[in-house]
Amino acid sequence: MRAAIFRNGNIVTDTLPDPVPGPGQVLVKTLACGICGSDLHARKHAGRMADVVKHFPGRKPMDLARDMVFGHEFCCEVIDYGPSTQKKFKPGTRVCSIPVLVSASGLQGIGYSNDVVGGYAERMVLSEPLMIEVPNGLAAEHAALTEPLAVGIHAVAKANARGDEVPLVIGCGPVGLAVIAALKMKGLHPIVASDYSPARRALAAKMGADIVIDPAQTQPFTAWAQHAEMTPEQKAARPPFQAFLPPLKPALIFECVGIPGLLQQVFEGAPRDARVVVVGVCMENDRSEPLLGILKELSVQYVYAYTPDEYAYALRLIAEGEVDAAAMVTAVTGLDGVAQAFSDLANPERHTKIIIDPSR
Repeated sequence: MRAAIFRNGNIVTDTLPDPVPGPGQVLVKTLACGICGSDLHARKHAGRMADVVKHFPGRKPMDLARDMVFGHEFCCEVIDYGPSTQKKFKPGTRVCSIPVLVSASGLQGIGYSNDVVGGYAERMVLSEPLMIEVPNGLAAEHAALTEPLAVGIHAVAKANARGDEVPLVIGCGPVGLAVIAALKMKGLHPIVASDYSPARRALAAKMGADIVIDPAQTQPFTAWAQHAEMTPEQKAARPPFQAFLPPLKPALIFECVGIPGLLQQVFEGAPRDARVVVVGVCMENDRSEPLLGILKELSVQYVYAYTPDEYAYALRLIAEGEVDAAAMVTAVTGLDGVAQAFSDLANPERHTKIIIDPSR
């Protein structure tokens, strides 16, 4: 089969042996697979990722001397079953799955493994119990967005919102857009979103942001404060010692960029008692001033991935039209275009989410 392979630091198109499903596994044809920001990070910082994984016993780090096929945002079609399977879906059925393979050696992540092929290939192997049928005739390229939407849903769930907060989303790439969609589903308003890119600001508004700002023109926390003022009744109900603080509703800040220095900017700009949810993946060493967090009594929550239920919920939201996943897709390319797509995604004005269709 053909695949876009991460080899010696580059993305090259070549052939690999077809994967063979083991017990409880299913051979599938890849219909669509999104390029994730984590894939871009992995290409640039693969060595760092391999080093970090060593801190997790039982997880096998990537071997950069061997080939690897990225791709964990996928929609597939059932081809055939391995042994010890229930065969619950007919061949030809479209399915999605959380990117984890259950094998005799334990759980293996799909897309960052030398031993398990990811979605940048014509065929893959999935675990039968984790597969979900794609409903409502949903297009494969839209079903492939289940995974990034689930990341946003999980981030908002981990924030433990009470309902009285005013959220601020910093960064409106695919992860930030997913967070905005999840906040909208939660009914948390007004949603303030910030991004330098006009194209991504427009998408943020389309996905549900109420106030969208350009940080080159307006400081995000200043704009947030303008929309977070307490009502007269809320001001009057405050305990006496809080009367000395700015009369602002609670802040719920989502950092969705993941570059060095940004978390420090959040610490500097955040109001007292803010809750900060770190969603963006920073692949480099970073620093922040703990004293700022202490004096402001900031709560910082790092988040990762999602639960199986959140993944299934994300697919249902897309299939029922509750989230406009199609708005995020800016291009579709074949396996030969993957390397160029990685470069193109560096320009936020051109692309937000590029989908790979291996049949092209």
